[in-house]
Amino acid sequence: MNQENSYHRLLEGNKEWSKSKLAKEPDFFKNLIKGQTPHYLWVGCSDSRVPANEITNTKSGEIFVHRNVANLVVHTDLNLLTVLNYAVDVLHVEHIIVCGHYGCGGVVAAMENKDYGSIINKWLRNIKEVYALYAEELNAIEDFQLRSNRLVELNVMEQVKNLAKTSVVQKAWEKRALAIHGWVYGFNNGIITDLNCMMNELNDLEPIFRFKISDNSF
Repeated sequence: MNQENSYHRLLEGNKEWSKSKLAKEPDFFKNLIKGQTPHYLWVGCSDSRVPANEITNTKSGEIFVHRNVANLVVHTDLNLLTVLNYAVDVLHVEHIIVCGHYGCGGVVAAMENKDYGSIINKWLRNIKEVYALYAEELNAIEDFQLRSNRLVELNVMEQVKNLAKTSVVQKAWEKRALAIHGWVYGFNNGIITDLNCMMNELNDLEPIFRFKISDNSF
């Protein structure tokens, strides 16, 4: 398949999708125009095999989505923080879900000592920090795949904590209910595993990370 045909295949696919939606739900696009009222913010991996709506069997407008390599929550990532701020303060989502997946290429790459170049190295450094934090547990797992799967889980759990460390989340906790969840998706069976690491109040967080919230804090 040449580049031109590959490009047009997406546009033709869009037309077929639009037709099928209208055939099943004549008011589908009319309802989309009305706006979105999602109850969930999804922080997932950029991997093309993990589409949030599809694997959760939800409709358009139900999940607000942010994706990056290895579903990281980095405190200097203005893209993620903007999405978080909008989802929590404007859309008033009730749940934030960090969803990783087993076999994550970013996690596997972080377990190696290969030089991937300046930008990728800096991003993978965040996962390496998680490995270092749990090195004793991880190094005791001899099988590489099992070790990488465990690092996927630990990485998700740490990103849940990183979300709780933001003043955006802590401000919301002062006013209303907001829960942060950690999940992992499996390619082998399509099932999502809840890691049971939910955080939904300030007391779930170590005291050093708790802000004295003011009205103008970000």
